[in-house]
Amino acid sequence: MQQDLFQLRAEVAQAQQNALRAKTELEGLSVQLDRRVREQRADSDRQSAALTQRLDGLAFTLSTVSARLDELAAHVDALGRQLRAAGVPAPTRPAPAPIATPPPPLPPAAAPQAAPLTAPARPTTGALQPQDIYQAAYIDFSKGSYSLAIAGFREFLRRYPDHDLAGNAQYWIGEGYTALARSYANADQADKEAEALNQAVQEFRKVLANYPRADKASTALYKEALALLDLKQPQQAAARLQYLVDNFPQAEETPLAKERLAALKRNGSAR
Repeated sequence: MQQDLFQLRAEVAQAQQNALRAKTELEGLSVQLDRRVREQRADSDRQSAALTQRLDGLAFTLSTVSARLDELAAHVDALGRQLRAAGVPAPTRPAPAPIATPPPPLPPAAAPQAAPLTAPARPTTGALQPQDIYQAAYIDFSKGSYSLAIAGFREFLRRYPDHDLAGNAQYWIGEGYTALARSYANADQADKEAEALNQAVQEFRKVLANYPRADKASTALYKEALALLDLKQPQQAAARLQYLVDNFPQAEETPLAKERLAALKRNGSAR
């Protein structure tokens, strides 16, 4: 019996040592796992920051190139006026055109009127049309290049603030910031998410302020309200939803706005 007792005690001691060793290994593995998670999160944040910086750089480059194109076009106009004033005939060999499909001819209604020699009509060979800039920005948005899309739509508005598509361009700027806010939310960047949402609210609000008859006016109102809800501002959101219901009763978003209003009232958030 005594020998059995000694053997049992030895086995218990061995089991305790094994348990202690396992506990030590488990703690070591836990520390390693935590370190790897932190490293991966840091890498993800660095990659996200690098991509954001890259997009901002591309947006700046786009704006710079657009400004340079305007300068070159003005320079070409000035040279043309000087040649005509000096009586120099136009060259028989056409100047090389940019790598792009030539724009369609102007419709009769948009044809330039007769003007004095001191203000000749601007040549249209190779010039970008408004739809070209708008379409390029929309393609960037469709590809997920939201910063580039925002820059493109802003350039469209800078050049053609009174175009029929100006209201739509302003709306897509708001959508671009909304999409950026979602990407920041997925990356757990709450400060940048809130900043992008606030900017989206301002951009959507400009649609109704500057283009009240635009096709996207009612949609912009609804999207503005959704952004306000994401910003935890239910009273302001309810006010915009009510404005939508009162002023756009036939809009596609109006039934959705009514449902949102009813839910806010049930939760007591619309007071």
